[in-house]
Amino acid sequence: MRVPQFGLRLCTVIFTNPEKFLENLFRAAVDAASAGNCVPLHLSRMSHRKVHVIGAGKAAAAMARAVEANVDGEISGIAVTRYGHGIATDFIEVVEAAHPVPDEAGVLAARRIADLASSLSQDDFVICVISGGASALLSLPHPKITHSQKRDITKQLLLAGASIQEINCVRKHLSGIKGGRLMDLIYPAKALTLCISDVVGDDPSVIGSGPTVADLSTCADVLSVIDQYRIKMPSSIRTDLQKGELETPKPSNRIFRNSEVKVIAKPQDSLLASAEMAQKAGVETIVLGDAVQGDTNQVARQHADLVRQRCADQDNPLVIISGGETTINVTGSGKGGPNTQYALALALELEDIEGVFAIACDTDGIDGTGMNAGALINPSTLQRAKETNLDPRDYLENNDSYSFFEKLGDLVVTGPTLTNVNDFRALCYIPNRG
Repeated sequence: MRVPQFGLRLCTVIFTNPEKFLENLFRAAVDAASAGNCVPLHLSRMSHRKVHVIGAGKAAAAMARAVEANVDGEISGIAVTRYGHGIATDFIEVVEAAHPVPDEAGVLAARRIADLASSLSQDDFVICVISGGASALLSLPHPKITHSQKRDITKQLLLAGASIQEINCVRKHLSGIKGGRLMDLIYPAKALTLCISDVVGDDPSVIGSGPTVADLSTCADVLSVIDQYRIKMPSSIRTDLQKGELETPKPSNRIFRNSEVKVIAKPQDSLLASAEMAQKAGVETIVLGDAVQGDTNQVARQHADLVRQRCADQDNPLVIISGGETTINVTGSGKGGPNTQYALALALELEDIEGVFAIACDTDGIDGTGMNAGALINPSTLQRAKETNLDPRDYLENNDSYSFFEKLGDLVVTGPTLTNVNDFRALCYIPNRG
């Protein structure tokens, strides 16, 4: 295999430390979506006499700081982010709150943001920085709905395995601030919204439930999701949905005339940045795309089948990269998230294949209920589990993938990355060189 000179060091790492190579690919994906790299490109030393900043999401604090560093003029505002994701800013207040189930801190922050937005006039300019996680963090129920009712419905949807698009569709209509309703409060002020996408398709109306973006979903769509997953809700909310009384602002509404929305970081861009690193090492690379969805265990099975097909006559290293967001239908009582669940399911599916290493991580650094980004597997995973008296199938069925990989020492722990472009998975096949 001929390897470019600039890729020799990386190529060596593939054979000497495949896990490190996979972690490098993950870091490349995260760096490509960092606020410090993405936000400045869309501000270009913007100058206004006074700028109000409103932020929500896991990357909100980092995006707010990037705005401060690239906008001239008086800056103030508030950004709400997940606990542990806050960083120091000079002028914009950062508030931390709970995710994925909202808490009182998120409700109070949302109310303050709503009050700020409502106080603006046509002479004001607002920069909104929105990223994944904003739906839970920017929690202000519709006046007809209580916080506990909204939280209970959200929790049911999460446990039922609903997709992020379905969950956000419901959240928008139960919210007093999402689904374009924040722009309703900001109007007639001018607004620029910068989004880091964590959703398949990169639709800004879906990112963080689109607080400043017109919403095409309807109350009928909400009822369809509720019925599909058999979600219990008060009859009063169902009646309001049936009557259309919880409808969100649509594109023709005048409130969007002074609004500009830009998606500044996309999952596919991060996958391509990771692929470029692998290709510079002279490694054949396949990018499956950023739209991989569905049941986590089934996706792992599909990827194992692909490896089985592609590696049958493969003489050189091969990397398969994918993004998207899989879902787990939680039936067990264990701890873990989609990425550790995927890694464990994949290890079992690859039991008959030698030479496969893999990493699966959430780009925000937090996978599900654990404090890890994800996990690594290698050809020795199942053997080491056997030697440690761990039954991987029991852990998989109990949705306890975190505990499984913790005991093997194969969790990937990065801490909050301060960005969020969905899940990252990379499978690396290394043929036996003996």
